[in-house]
Amino acid sequence: MELRTAKPADLDRIAALDDSFTTDTVFEVVANPQGFTLRPTPVDPPLHKVFPPDDDPDGTVFVAADGPRVRGFVVVDLEDWHRRLVIQQVTVAPDHRGRGIGRALVDHACAHGREHGALTAWLETSTVNVPAVRAYQRMGFALCGLDTTFYRGTPAEGETALFFARTL
Repeated sequence: MELRTAKPADLDRIAALDDSFTTDTVFEVVANPQGFTLRPTPVDPPLHKVFPPDDDPDGTVFVAADGPRVRGFVVVDLEDWHRRLVIQQVTVAPDHRGRGIGRALVDHACAHGREHGALTAWLETSTVNVPAVRAYQRMGFALCGLDTTFYRGTPAEGETALFFARTL
């Protein structure tokens, strides 16, 4: 698997990747006087989430490619004022998940951030995306905040945004 900057020819392949997921657990945000905790809550039937299409990634895009086949990608942006790498999206083809491609893409993106002076990698996901939360935690990201209004007026209304960070 080759990790590289996306080429114009990759854009259609990136757009064609299925970034949906299915989970039998979601996180419930529980507030207390000292802050909040995430409580895993089973859902039955399992939740299947499909994201709206994003045909034009805005940022630097790296792909994991097997010859001409794109197996995954990550979109990042550098915010110079506070030396942060923002990971906007990580997607791995469903039949290639669990093989380390997501970790390789995130590590590649983080190396890119370090090369450009970033001190922190930061990303956002939702309380329903438990597979992503668990993957990010395995990659060394720690929960650093949440926003109960982030998705207001969107198809994800009712979900809570979770923010994760990792020192570079």
